[in-house]
Amino acid sequence: MKTTKKAVVSGLAMIGAAALLAGCGAAPESNGASGGAAAGASDYLPCMVSDSGGFDDKSFNQLGKEGLDAAASELGSKKPIEVQSQSETDFASNLQNLVDQGCNTIITVGFLLAPAALESATANPDVQYVSIDDTVDQNFDGKTDAPNIKPIIFDTAQAAYLAGYLAAGTSKTGVVGTFGGMNIPTVTIFMDGFAQGVEKYNTDNNASVRVVGWDRTAKDGSFTGGFEANDTARQTAQAIIDQNVDVLLPVGGPIYQSAAVAIQDSGREIALVGVDADVFETDPSIGSLLLTSILKGIDVGTKDAIVAAGEGSFDTAPFIGTLENDGVGLAPYHDWSDRVPADLSSKVDALKADIISGKIKVESYLAG
Repeated sequence: MKTTKKAVVSGLAMIGAAALLAGCGAAPESNGASGGAAAGASDYLPCMVSDSGGFDDKSFNQLGKEGLDAAASELGSKKPIEVQSQSETDFASNLQNLVDQGCNTIITVGFLLAPAALESATANPDVQYVSIDDTVDQNFDGKTDAPNIKPIIFDTAQAAYLAGYLAAGTSKTGVVGTFGGMNIPTVTIFMDGFAQGVEKYNTDNNASVRVVGWDRTAKDGSFTGGFEANDTARQTAQAIIDQNVDVLLPVGGPIYQSAAVAIQDSGREIALVGVDADVFETDPSIGSLLLTSILKGIDVGTKDAIVAAGEGSFDTAPFIGTLENDGVGLAPYHDWSDRVPADLSSKVDALKADIISGKIKVESYLAG
């Protein structure tokens, strides 16, 4: 856990730089530091390492893979090499495996991969790296620690704020819940935004909807300890549901699958909120449960970075996804559309506009 703690501070160190980039509509121009450019698209080899969720998680890792595959197709490059991690102990060896296979650009999917990515990037300065969900600032000076790493990060608190307001307005029990895979910034940023949205709903409507599973003040809550869909995740979801929750936000890739099982076993009408992808589209088997999903444009960010690299214009300036640049957002309500009052939907749209304009400030470790 020492690595995780250090990475947490790493994210906090980027607050100032992140705030400057939050309104960007696309990846900023290069800051002048880059790895070696590919000799030509047909010879270019892009590669990816997953975190422990795996590429079939219908969420975070899958989006990264889809972006990589789309970029390779557009470029006409070599077939991408993708290596799946079973645990954190696989990260360093997986990265070395890709270096040994001659990868031009390596994408690391997930916050927990950052320390291994930095070690690999430092040892291989001619290889380009793209870090999804971490700025790779291990010395806490507000800058990415290697000149051949491009960070792609997302202020998902903004979209989660909208989901929290929506959840509070939809709830009939007056209790909504959330739980996460691990207590790390890229997970809790969703939970923080969600709780702030509930608070806003309560203020606007003189209501008292409660959030269980996350305490914003204590910065602690319910966590499964990993990102696998297993019985621990199901039991964690069940413990939240047992507190009379009727809207549930699980944050951590495949753990939503365990939450869906717990909801179905409850026999109650409980809305599920997905994360990263539009889970209604990626996993139709639980579509009827989904109120919405908090979207994270990992696929788009990955594709743009790889296309640029394959065309010889690799850009290492950090990119932050926000509501303004469509890097984050809310999915349609799909099967729940007829259960979301029109005035509530309109209010969510108005809140989005207020966040984009700066009228509403959503607190997060990426916000100024």
